Amino acid sequence: MFRTRLLARVALAACLAPALPAAHAQSFPAKPITLSVPHSAGGTSDILARTVAAEAAKTLGQTIVIDNKGGANGTIAAKQVASAAPDGYTLLLATASTHGINPSLYSRISYDAVKDFTPVTLLATVPNVLVVGPNVKATTVQELIAFIRSQGDKTNMGSAGAGTPGHLAGEMFKSEAKLQFTHVPYKGGSPAITDLIGGQIDFMFTTIPGVLPHVKAGTLRALAVTSPERSSAMPDVPTMAESGLPGFQAVSWHGIVAPAGTPDAVVARLNQALSGALAAPEVKQRLLEEGARASGVNTAEFGKFIQTEIASWAKAVKDSGATAN
Repeated sequence: MFRTRLLARVALAACLAPALPAAHAQSFPAKPITLSVPHSAGGTSDILARTVAAEAAKTLGQTIVIDNKGGANGTIAAKQVASAAPDGYTLLLATASTHGINPSLYSRISYDAVKDFTPVTLLATVPNVLVVGPNVKATTVQELIAFIRSQGDKTNMGSAGAGTPGHLAGEMFKSEAKLQFTHVPYKGGSPAITDLIGGQIDFMFTTIPGVLPHVKAGTLRALAVTSPERSSAMPDVPTMAESGLPGFQAVSWHGIVAPAGTPDAVVARLNQALSGALAAPEVKQRLLEEGARASGVNTAEFGKFIQTEIASWAKAVKDSGATAN
C-alpha cells in the first residue's frame, strides 16, 4: 500500500510540474518589476526607459521600478541582470554598448550578450549627431574634413568615454574620411559637451537630446546625423551619407532583455505590454522629442538584431584599437 501511495504521489507531481510555469505566466506579474538601466538618471536611456515603463505598467497592472546602475560601459548592470532569477521580475535596458560593443571591447567580459539573456523587444533607435564647437567654423561635414586635414593631428574629438557609440562613430569617421585627430575620452557626455562649448575640444559625436538645446541656442553647430534617414528632432540636418560619406551609419539603440531561461509566456506578456506602450501616441511623441524612433519587434527579430549589432560593431572596435578590461 505504501508503495502504491508513493507511486501515486510521484505521478501527481509529474503531472503538476509542467503546469507550474504556465500558472506562473498566467499570474504574471504578481509584484513590481525592476528594470535596470545601465546609465545615470536624466540621460536619454533613463528618459526612454521611464517613459515606456510608465505606459507598459498600465497594461501589466504592476509598477516597473527603474534602477539606475551605471558604470563600466553597462557591464555592471548587465552582469547583475544576467545572474537574476529568470522569472520576468528583473529586466535590463540593453543598449548598443551592452549588447553590441562590449562583446568586442572587453577582452574579459562578465556576461555573454547572447547566451545569458532572453530578448524581449527593441524599444527605439537613437541616431548620434556630429557637432562642432565655436573654434570650428565648418558648416558642413566636408568643411570639417578640410579643417581637420589643415590642422594635421592637432584637432581634438571628444566622447562620452572610450568604447562608447560616440567614440566608435568618430573612429568610423576617421577611417572612412582618412583623417588624423586626437580622441579625448570623458567620463560621460555632459563634461564633454561642456568642454566642446568652451573650446577645449573641436567636435564630437553624441546623442541628440544632450546637445539639442545648445544647437538651438547657437552655441554648438550640428553638421550631420549618423542614421540612414534624417532625425525628426533635427529635420534640417543632413545625414552623414548625404554629406558625402555613403553607407556611414552608427546608431545607438535601446531594448529590453530578461535573464536566459525566462518562460516564453512571460516574455510574450512583456513583449505585448511594451509593444503596446510604444504604440501609444504620447509615448511616440516623447521619444521623438528625444530624437528616438519607436520600434517594437517580436523576440526572434530582436534576437537576430542583437547578433547583427555585435558583428557590426566588432569591426568598428577593431579599427579603433579600443580595449577595456
